[in-house]
Amino acid sequence: MRAQDLAHEVAERLTHSGSPSPGPEARTLVSHVLGIEPAQLLIASVSPRQRAVVDALVEQRAEGVPLQHLTGVAWFRYETLAVGPGVFIPRPETEEMVGWALRELAARPIDRRRVVELCAGSGAITASIARELGHVELHAVELSPEAHRYLVHNLEGLDVDVVLGDMADAFRELDGTVDLVIVNPPYIPEAHRLLLPSDVLQDPAEALFSGADGLDAMHVVAEVATRLLRPDGLLATEHDDSHAPAVVALFEAAGFRDVASHDDLTGRPRYVTASAPSEDGRIGL
Repeated sequence: MRAQDLAHEVAERLTHSGSPSPGPEARTLVSHVLGIEPAQLLIASVSPRQRAVVDALVEQRAEGVPLQHLTGVAWFRYETLAVGPGVFIPRPETEEMVGWALRELAARPIDRRRVVELCAGSGAITASIARELGHVELHAVELSPEAHRYLVHNLEGLDVDVVLGDMADAFRELDGTVDLVIVNPPYIPEAHRLLLPSDVLQDPAEALFSGADGLDAMHVVAEVATRLLRPDGLLATEHDDSHAPAVVALFEAAGFRDVASHDDLTGRPRYVTASAPSEDGRIGL
């Protein structure tokens, strides 16, 4: 059987199961099983054994298992990251925030590029910064032991200080010396749990939900960033697309300056940036 024909068949099956992107997902699954690039599907053939493996994966996908858990990889900007149960799957919506961070860091002297990523998960943000911009001092913290294993694996070979622990207490030795704090924290309100697609719910709950209003972790981010950042340091944090006004107000109330909301690739408000509070405007810790 031709691989391209199987990909068309799989796409039809995924369409009926409610996949949001049946064509790309079908090509990804078939090429994954065959060990080839999707562009090679036009010239490849499928053995009966490979067909059986594809069928089994399609059944799992139809049951709500994330595509990335089936292939073991996720793509983010220029990175190919190992992912699986226990770690948050990086989303394209975060890529714009990383682009903003890279532009801001590139404009700074090379001795003023100390970066801390909170809630680092798979390490997508830190890996992108490490590989796309030189002369950056990087630190990353992750609370979950399961996610921390993926973080260490994905940052292997990069010069990153990786810590397993709570962001609330992380990197106290760096207080007042960090140039950028960047974070994609949990931010979904608990009440939205029943509204989420089944594949999203495969992500760890601690990486998704953050109290009744979804802002519990954001308050911690404000406190941690306040103590870590140098006076001209910057903050970038992702948030729910319904949270922009609340997140802006939260950081303004915490004394941050130049607080601004930014859209993601889909045009939805997705992340907030800010400058560190002035010395007399820092919240008490």
